[in-house]
Amino acid sequence: MPRSVNSVASRARRKKILQRTKGYFGTRGNVWTVAVNTYEKAMQYQYRDRRTKKRNFRSLWIQRINAGARLHGMSYSELMGALHKKNIQINRKVLADLAMNHPEAFEMIVKAVKA
Repeated sequence: MPRSVNSVASRARRKKILQRTKGYFGTRGNVWTVAVNTYEKAMQYQYRDRRTKKRNFRSLWIQRINAGARLHGMSYSELMGALHKKNIQINRKVLADLAMNHPEAFEMIVKAVKA
């Protein structure tokens, strides 16, 4: 019985990886074994960094809220503690946006918390 190999599917599989690594530097984009290793590593980085991105943005929002709060004589932790005591439920993303782009609205929130 002759050996059966599905060369159409094999070629498609290789072509898919090589298409995805197109544009990579040097042999990373066109040599099969190097491209596979590079692609697998890229997928690991992608998976990891989708989580890291959330951490980085939360950190950025906290820095922006802290900067805005200090302009009004409060620290970040004081502001967040006061928001929770007053039961004002507003997330850090929105607070950071207000602190950066709408300082008068942020000031009203700080005044409401201080009162």
